[in-house]
Amino acid sequence: MKLQGIFPPITTPFTRDGELYRAKVKHNIEKWNQTGLAGYVVCGSTGESVMLTPEEKYCMWEWVAEYAAPGKLLIAGTGMESVRETVALTNRAAEMGYKAAMVRTPHYYKNLVNNSAAQALYFRAVADQSKIPIMIYNWPQTTGVDIPASTVAELSEHPNIIAIKESSGNLEKVMQMIREVKPGFQVLVGSAPTLWPSLVVGAVGAVLAFANAAPYATVALWEAFRAREQEAAQDWQNRIAHAAVLVTSRYGVPGLKYAMDLNGYYGGPPRLPLTPPSPEAQKEIEAAFKDLKG
Repeated sequence: MKLQGIFPPITTPFTRDGELYRAKVKHNIEKWNQTGLAGYVVCGSTGESVMLTPEEKYCMWEWVAEYAAPGKLLIAGTGMESVRETVALTNRAAEMGYKAAMVRTPHYYKNLVNNSAAQALYFRAVADQSKIPIMIYNWPQTTGVDIPASTVAELSEHPNIIAIKESSGNLEKVMQMIREVKPGFQVLVGSAPTLWPSLVVGAVGAVLAFANAAPYATVALWEAFRAREQEAAQDWQNRIAHAAVLVTSRYGVPGLKYAMDLNGYYGGPPRLPLTPPSPEAQKEIEAAFKDLKG
């Protein structure tokens, strides 16, 4: 299975009362269907998955599958702390038509699982029981767990572990992974500020929160790279860099949702305890997205 291209880990729309907002799921997916996005990751970190009940995840998976255009690859975010719950969610997503699962590193019992042996045990156990291929998800800035490139190389030998979303932003680590993983294993990145250089060194695509609000810009960068128009690709990288930092590392999901509202998508409110960006932050986001329309 090829995971090439740009995938947004889609946001989860909520009403002002904090309920899932099906009509806005439809609105967003139908607009994204008109872009060159390769597919959708549903219930990842950007989708506030840690705030969702299992039933809400099932609803999101069902609705996105219903509204997604043919040819858009569907990936479910299913990572939980236990192997048992992760496998259950993964196989439920498989039954709903999802083609792969993105599974984050377990991290709650940090002193026990923040080592190569524990991480390898977890991912192998999940992959052994999963009905669909697994994409490892590494985001050490949030989880506090950073799976080593050498461990990823070991896991790449498993026939049901086919890719990684590497969100550290560490270009040297991306390069090491690409050198060491088995042929055919796919390295995607989760850092928009390092998208172009990651593609240059061999990443095959990206899972980018930023693409929720600015899909055309991220796809334009990808297409310029694929066409070997490196000057154009670098220009796009420079254009998106500041805005990407604002709606990922600085203001996070609330900032991203505000940028989506600016660009004709539905961002809406985050779920408590997350809160909307301050008026000052809103002005900063507005300025950064002035020339980055949805």
